[in-house]
Amino acid sequence: MLYIFSGLPGTGKSTLSSALAKEIGATYLRVDVVEQAMRDTGIRVDGPEGYNVCYAIALQNLRLGLDVVADTVNPIQITRQAWRNVAESLDTSYVEIEVVCSDYREHRHRIETREADIPGFVLPTWEQVRKRQYEVWDRNHIVIDTANKTVAESMMTLFDQLDWERSKI
Repeated sequence: MLYIFSGLPGTGKSTLSSALAKEIGATYLRVDVVEQAMRDTGIRVDGPEGYNVCYAIALQNLRLGLDVVADTVNPIQITRQAWRNVAESLDTSYVEIEVVCSDYREHRHRIETREADIPGFVLPTWEQVRKRQYEVWDRNHIVIDTANKTVAESMMTLFDQLDWERSKI
């Protein structure tokens, strides 16, 4: 199974996706880690390079029969389709999960008070997050709103939604 997480920075996407990966023992791919590692080795990252590396690593792990949790902003239709293509190329199931924070103040507070957990990684400012291109979804997917919820509450909502999705298969 490929778990495709999406959402703007500061919504709780990395918190939830990493917790899910740990809980189910899945391979965890975070594009921020990949892109920072590329920068650290002198590779300029200003396009889809990090995503392309993640797609390839996901494909290899899915071939091995491992579940993969992908943690990326995934802001546009082309990246969302690329993740689906990874799963579909192996006839593997996937689920798309968008993490949002519907409370403007809470979202802004998260952005303005968080600290980077990746050495050398520069976090986006609130203004950068607000101006970031993020296309509206064109298909059904799971939406987890983390506003005014604990991580545990958001995880329970996520597991309930994943159980619902599995029941439809």
